[in-house]
Amino acid sequence: MRLRGRKGIRESLEEQQGFVVLDPRSYKGKWSSLFGNDRPIYVEFGMGKGQFISQMSYRNPDINFIGIDMYDELIRRASEKAKLAWAEREVEYPPNLRLALANVEYAEEVFAPGELERIFLNFSDPWPKARHARRRLTHPRFLDKYCGLLNDNGEIHLKTDSQTLFEFSLNSFADYGLQMTNISLNLQREGPNEEHVMTEYETKFVGQGINIHRCEVIVGKEALSRYQQQRLDKYGLRPDKPGQPEEAYSEQP
Repeated sequence: MRLRGRKGIRESLEEQQGFVVLDPRSYKGKWSSLFGNDRPIYVEFGMGKGQFISQMSYRNPDINFIGIDMYDELIRRASEKAKLAWAEREVEYPPNLRLALANVEYAEEVFAPGELERIFLNFSDPWPKARHARRRLTHPRFLDKYCGLLNDNGEIHLKTDSQTLFEFSLNSFADYGLQMTNISLNLQREGPNEEHVMTEYETKFVGQGINIHRCEVIVGKEALSRYQQQRLDKYGLRPDKPGQPEEAYSEQP
């Protein structure tokens, strides 16, 4: 991907020090101090132009968000999107959002083990050729990184328009032994949901009638424990008799 940026873009980003982070490795294990609080940290790897992460930060002021991308120009565009999203609150720089110039290949050099609570992978490059499978952001070598960086409440949320990438990802998650939930082959089947934050790509694809695939992956021990309890409650299952509803036992003498 090659982007044609504006002249003086790096200087512009340097002027936004504190909001734009050009040396993210220096904050490894210290991101909470940059935000000034201990709230959960959600990260989007490959944020593109920043629509998703900007809107998420605006709608969820009690969560800290970090948008990651490896291109100066996309950091610049995301900065503009973030300022626009928060304009009606008369806030120039969102207090719970930081934009960082980094490559997911080196994520473990940017974040400390257990420093993150949620990772968003939105419309990542599908790398459709089999020989490029290792470059897909849901390849097990990346899952190794994510699982090390996520805390006990950690989750991975994936969205893509690529059926090939989605199938690969589901198999990758399963092979890694991760619990998946809320799997959808057509997220917009019932029409747009106002509570659902869309990326630029998603808005475009939905307008073209392209199906959006989505799933959530439970990683952390506490998150998995909550999910298992919710599953028991949802289906009326007994924890001492997995797989069978309570009604099956209530009628026994």
